Amino acid sequence: MPFRLHLLAAALLLAMPALAQNDSHRLILKDGSYQIVTKYEVKGDRVRYYSTEREDWEELPKSLVDWPATDQYEADRAAQKASPEAAQLDKELEHERELEAAQLPQVAPGLRIPEPSGVFLLDSFQGTPELNEIQQSVGDVNQNRKANILRGAINPIASAKASIELDGSHATIQSHVGVPSLYINIDDAPSPAGQPSVTVDSPRRQQPQQPEQPIVPFDRFRIVHTEVKGNKRVLGDIKRNLTGKVSQDQHYAKTTITRLAGGWFKVTPTEPLQPGEYALVEMSGKEGMNLYVWDFGINPKAPANKNTWRPETKPNAKPK
Repeated sequence: MPFRLHLLAAALLLAMPALAQNDSHRLILKDGSYQIVTKYEVKGDRVRYYSTEREDWEELPKSLVDWPATDQYEADRAAQKASPEAAQLDKELEHERELEAAQLPQVAPGLRIPEPSGVFLLDSFQGTPELNEIQQSVGDVNQNRKANILRGAINPIASAKASIELDGSHATIQSHVGVPSLYINIDDAPSPAGQPSVTVDSPRRQQPQQPEQPIVPFDRFRIVHTEVKGNKRVLGDIKRNLTGKVSQDQHYAKTTITRLAGGWFKVTPTEPLQPGEYALVEMSGKEGMNLYVWDFGINPKAPANKNTWRPETKPNAKPK
């Protein structure tokens, strides 16, 4: 933010507690939290609202809303908007936000990555591009036996094998296309753009434990095909042989990895993935695969994902 904006914000700080977006409101809840909304309506014992943050229609019980606090916030906000200084600051802050948003990668016409970091899957549902944010899941090594397998706490003359598992038979995010693109930025420091794409060409690879070496960026992220067993998804196996050497065994998909502006990486399968469950994994040097992964599925018949971003979504869009 330019220095003059800081001065203007400081001058207004005592006169107003906060500045909201011009077209947004707040539903203040009884637990002290709130939802930023474009509009809302009360239907019986439910409140239906359009989330400004997630650009989608949602609802919650009417009894959870602190209506006196919500009404007071709207009254205070109306008084603030009457100030010409506040209006000018709103305008300049909005311009700054637009400039910042323009720096984020565009993944489809009218659709940019909405956040400066995270992991997003580009899908297509009923012919419309959609961005889905994927949250991390943690893999469990055969009922928390990771310490035994990786730290040598087992009998060194005996062999051992354990599975890396995720809870549940399906991931929350399901891609409706077989070639989704995954956009990744989990680092603080941005990387330059313009680097060439490379291909990870081993659909199944065993990784013996080696002396630690730097992980080059294009070897860092891979897509693993998981095997569903009951209410678990198996990411791969950890094996320890008679000499004590530890290795990991996973089913990798063939992918192309491209470095983008702002520290982003784009990972795309080079051929359609078969319907099933997958995970984006991060490789961690001699330790092998990081157990914190981003899981997703491939299912053309899956219902629509929730809280997606679409091209040029309008706040006054009709409810689905």
